[in-house]
Amino acid sequence: MTAWSLPTSLTVRGVGYPIRTDFRDILYLLGILADPAFEEDERGEICLRVMYITWEDIPPEDRQEALDRAAAFIDGGVPAKGGRRGPRTMDWEQDGPIILPAVNRVLGREVREMEYLHWWTFLGAYMEIGESLFSEVLHIRRKRAKGKKLEKHEQEFYRENRELVELRPRRTEEEQARREALRALFV
Repeated sequence: MTAWSLPTSLTVRGVGYPIRTDFRDILYLLGILADPAFEEDERGEICLRVMYITWEDIPPEDRQEALDRAAAFIDGGVPAKGGRRGPRTMDWEQDGPIILPAVNRVLGREVREMEYLHWWTFLGAYMEIGESLFSEVLHIRRKRAKGKKLEKHEQEFYRENRELVELRPRRTEEEQARREALRALFV
């Protein structure tokens, strides 16, 4: 993978496997991977099935490498930082309504109307989000997660927009139904 192309397949032990690259597919997958109700092995199996169009062609001994390649793709081809992750400060599903307008502004069009948008293009737009409602929410979440004192205007924003700032626990009834439907695939 290079930054100068938009990959549509991933190479695992010398074999190229076509992958799903539309941003909606990746966001769906990220929602599943973030769901604590799934065990690690279930997440891996789901990742293979969602990410790789011909997942059943991947030999069992190559599946870990396939998962590693999928993770690198989801990360935009940028090597992941080692070490422990910090506290969760965003949620693709919960924050979608405030992320999308910011991404739309960066790209200059409504991405939900697009028939196809490569994940890396979406991710690049996400990384370029400037001053916006989402950036304000994220800034306050990060300060609170680090135990930093909020400025007066931030405290006011937090009081007036608590439902936007506070991350909800996962698993609504809809998510629970989705989880059960996915589990049924393995029975």
